[in-house]
Amino acid sequence: MGKMATEIVAFLLTISGWILVSSTLPTDYWKVSSVDGTVITTATFWSNLWKTCVTDSTGVSNCKDFPSMLAPYIQVCRGLMISSVCLGFFGAILALIGMKCTKLGGSDATKARLTVLSGFHYILSGLCSMTACSIYAQRITADFFDPLFVAQKFELGAALFIGWAGSVLCILGGLIFCFSLSRGFSIRQVF
Repeated sequence: MGKMATEIVAFLLTISGWILVSSTLPTDYWKVSSVDGTVITTATFWSNLWKTCVTDSTGVSNCKDFPSMLAPYIQVCRGLMISSVCLGFFGAILALIGMKCTKLGGSDATKARLTVLSGFHYILSGLCSMTACSIYAQRITADFFDPLFVAQKFELGAALFIGWAGSVLCILGGLIFCFSLSRGFSIRQVF
Protein backbone atom coordinates (compact mmCIF):
# COMPACT_ATOMS: atom_id res chain seq x y z
CA MET A 1 0.00 0.00 0.00
CA GLY A 2 2.87 2.39 0.77
CA LYS A 3 4.41 1.96 -2.68
CA MET A 4 1.06 2.59 -4.34
CA ALA A 5 0.51 5.80 -2.37
CA THR A 6 4.06 6.96 -3.19
CA GLU A 7 3.43 6.34 -6.89
CA ILE A 8 0.12 8.22 -6.79
CA VAL A 9 1.79 11.22 -5.12
CA ALA A 10 4.58 11.12 -7.72
CA PHE A 11 2.02 10.88 -10.52
CA LEU A 12 0.04 13.85 -9.19
CA LEU A 13 3.25 15.91 -8.87
CA THR A 14 4.44 15.06 -12.36
CA ILE A 15 1.08 15.59 -14.03
CA SER A 16 0.73 18.96 -12.27
CA GLY A 17 4.22 19.93 -13.41
CA TRP A 18 3.55 18.76 -16.95
CA ILE A 19 0.33 20.80 -17.09
CA LEU A 20 2.17 23.90 -15.87
CA VAL A 21 4.98 23.40 -18.40
CA SER A 22 2.47 22.77 -21.19
CA SER A 23 0.54 25.90 -20.29
CA THR A 24 3.73 27.95 -20.31
CA LEU A 25 4.41 27.24 -23.98
CA PRO A 26 1.53 29.35 -25.43
CA THR A 27 1.39 31.87 -22.55
CA ASP A 28 1.88 35.46 -23.64
CA TYR A 29 3.95 37.06 -20.89
CA TRP A 30 7.47 35.60 -21.08
CA LYS A 31 8.89 39.12 -20.88
CA VAL A 32 7.04 42.34 -20.10
CA SER A 33 7.75 46.06 -20.22
CA SER A 34 5.41 48.95 -19.48
CA VAL A 35 5.69 52.50 -20.73
CA ASP A 36 3.76 55.05 -18.72
CA GLY A 37 3.23 58.23 -20.65
CA THR A 38 0.60 60.78 -19.87
CA VAL A 39 -2.47 59.91 -17.85
CA ILE A 40 -4.30 58.75 -20.96
CA THR A 41 -1.65 56.79 -22.83
CA THR A 42 -0.05 53.65 -21.45
CA ALA A 43 1.53 50.86 -23.45
CA THR A 44 2.51 47.37 -22.37
CA PHE A 45 5.06 45.51 -24.45
CA TRP A 46 5.23 41.74 -24.07
CA SER A 47 6.76 38.79 -25.86
CA ASN A 48 6.64 35.03 -25.79
CA LEU A 49 8.38 32.35 -27.84
CA TRP A 50 6.32 33.03 -30.94
CA LYS A 51 5.54 36.75 -31.18
CA THR A 52 6.09 40.19 -29.72
CA CYS A 53 3.14 42.50 -29.03
CA VAL A 54 2.20 45.90 -27.72
CA THR A 55 -1.09 46.62 -25.96
CA ASP A 56 -2.33 50.15 -25.33
CA SER A 57 -4.55 51.37 -22.51
CA THR A 58 -7.72 50.71 -24.52
CA GLY A 59 -6.84 47.00 -24.80
CA VAL A 60 -5.97 47.03 -28.49
CA SER A 61 -3.02 44.75 -29.28
CA ASN A 62 -0.67 44.85 -32.22
CA CYS A 63 1.45 41.70 -32.66
CA LYS A 64 4.30 40.68 -34.93
CA ASP A 65 5.62 37.14 -35.36
CA PHE A 66 9.31 36.57 -34.74
CA PRO A 67 11.48 36.07 -37.81
CA SER A 68 12.47 32.43 -37.82
CA MET A 69 16.27 32.54 -37.72
CA LEU A 70 17.16 35.95 -36.30
CA ALA A 71 17.09 34.91 -32.65
CA PRO A 72 18.83 31.55 -32.18
CA TYR A 73 18.23 31.51 -28.42
CA ILE A 74 14.47 31.60 -29.09
CA GLN A 75 14.83 28.60 -31.41
CA VAL A 76 16.68 26.73 -28.66
CA CYS A 77 14.00 27.63 -26.11
CA ARG A 78 11.23 26.54 -28.47
CA GLY A 79 12.92 23.19 -29.09
CA LEU A 80 13.54 22.57 -25.40
CA MET A 81 9.97 23.44 -24.41
CA ILE A 82 8.44 21.24 -27.11
CA SER A 83 10.80 18.41 -26.10
CA SER A 84 9.75 18.90 -22.49
CA VAL A 85 6.05 18.60 -23.32
CA CYS A 86 6.64 15.48 -25.45
CA LEU A 87 8.81 13.81 -22.79
CA GLY A 88 6.16 14.55 -20.17
CA PHE A 89 3.43 13.06 -22.35
CA PHE A 90 5.32 9.82 -22.86
CA GLY A 91 6.26 9.81 -19.17
CA ALA A 92 2.56 9.96 -18.28
CA ILE A 93 1.77 7.01 -20.54
CA LEU A 94 4.63 4.97 -19.07
CA ALA A 95 3.57 5.91 -15.55
CA LEU A 96 -0.04 4.89 -16.13
CA ILE A 97 1.07 1.52 -17.47
CA GLY A 98 3.77 0.95 -14.86
CA MET A 99 2.08 2.09 -11.68
CA LYS A 100 1.19 -0.56 -9.13
CA CYS A 101 -2.46 0.53 -8.99
CA THR A 102 -3.12 -0.26 -12.68
CA LYS A 103 -3.76 -3.69 -14.16
CA LEU A 104 -1.68 -3.01 -17.29
CA GLY A 105 2.03 -3.67 -17.68
CA GLY A 106 2.50 -7.35 -16.86
CA SER A 107 4.73 -8.62 -14.07
CA ASP A 108 6.01 -6.62 -11.12
CA ALA A 109 9.49 -6.43 -12.66
CA THR A 110 8.11 -5.01 -15.91
CA LYS A 111 5.96 -2.51 -14.05
CA ALA A 112 9.01 -1.44 -11.99
CA ARG A 113 11.01 -0.88 -15.19
CA LEU A 114 8.22 1.20 -16.70
CA THR A 115 7.87 3.27 -13.54
CA VAL A 116 11.59 4.03 -13.40
CA LEU A 117 11.61 4.84 -17.13
CA SER A 118 8.67 7.18 -16.53
CA GLY A 119 10.67 8.88 -13.78
CA PHE A 120 13.60 9.41 -16.16
CA HIS A 121 11.24 10.90 -18.75
CA TYR A 122 9.87 13.34 -16.21
CA ILE A 123 13.32 14.31 -14.93
CA LEU A 124 14.44 15.03 -18.51
CA SER A 125 11.20 16.93 -19.14
CA GLY A 126 11.79 19.11 -16.10
CA LEU A 127 15.42 19.73 -17.03
CA CYS A 128 14.48 20.72 -20.59
CA SER A 129 11.86 23.22 -19.48
CA MET A 130 14.04 24.59 -16.69
CA THR A 131 16.88 25.09 -19.16
CA ALA A 132 14.60 26.83 -21.67
CA CYS A 133 13.16 29.20 -19.06
CA SER A 134 16.62 29.90 -17.66
CA ILE A 135 18.14 30.67 -21.08
CA TYR A 136 15.29 33.06 -21.85
CA ALA A 137 15.54 34.72 -18.41
CA GLN A 138 19.31 35.05 -18.71
CA ARG A 139 18.90 36.91 -21.99
CA ILE A 140 16.32 39.26 -20.46
CA THR A 141 18.44 40.04 -17.39
CA ALA A 142 21.63 40.45 -19.43
CA ASP A 143 19.91 43.05 -21.64
CA PHE A 144 18.29 44.74 -18.63
CA PHE A 145 21.53 45.26 -16.72
CA ASP A 146 23.71 46.09 -19.75
CA PRO A 147 24.39 49.86 -19.63
CA LEU A 148 25.20 49.91 -23.36
CA PHE A 149 21.85 48.32 -24.34
CA VAL A 150 19.72 51.27 -25.47
CA ALA A 151 16.62 49.46 -26.79
CA GLN A 152 13.49 48.71 -24.76
CA LYS A 153 14.32 46.88 -21.53
CA PHE A 154 12.09 44.03 -20.41
CA GLU A 155 11.43 42.28 -17.11
CA LEU A 156 10.74 38.62 -16.38
CA GLY A 157 7.15 37.65 -17.14
CA ALA A 158 4.80 35.33 -15.27
CA ALA A 159 5.24 32.50 -17.79
CA LEU A 160 8.86 32.02 -16.75
CA PHE A 161 7.91 31.54 -13.10
CA ILE A 162 5.15 29.11 -14.05
CA GLY A 163 7.65 27.20 -16.20
CA TRP A 164 10.18 27.01 -13.37
CA ALA A 165 7.51 25.79 -10.93
CA GLY A 166 6.36 23.12 -13.39
CA SER A 167 9.95 22.05 -13.94
CA VAL A 168 10.54 21.59 -10.23
CA LEU A 169 7.37 19.52 -9.90
CA CYS A 170 8.36 17.31 -12.85
CA ILE A 171 11.86 16.73 -11.46
CA LEU A 172 10.58 16.06 -7.95
CA GLY A 173 7.89 13.62 -9.12
CA GLY A 174 10.36 11.93 -11.48
CA LEU A 175 12.81 11.41 -8.64
CA ILE A 176 10.06 9.90 -6.51
CA PHE A 177 9.16 7.56 -9.38
CA CYS A 178 12.80 6.52 -9.76
CA PHE A 179 13.21 5.81 -6.04
CA SER A 180 9.82 4.16 -5.58
CA LEU A 181 11.16 0.68 -6.30
CA SER A 182 9.95 -1.82 -3.77
CA ARG A 183 12.41 -3.40 -1.39
CA GLY A 184 12.39 -6.66 -3.36
CA PHE A 185 13.92 -4.97 -6.41
CA SER A 186 17.23 -3.34 -6.96
CA ILE A 187 18.40 -1.24 -9.87
CA ARG A 188 20.35 -4.24 -11.25
CA GLN A 189 17.23 -6.41 -11.27
CA VAL A 190 15.21 -3.72 -13.03
CA PHE A 191 17.73 -3.11 -15.79
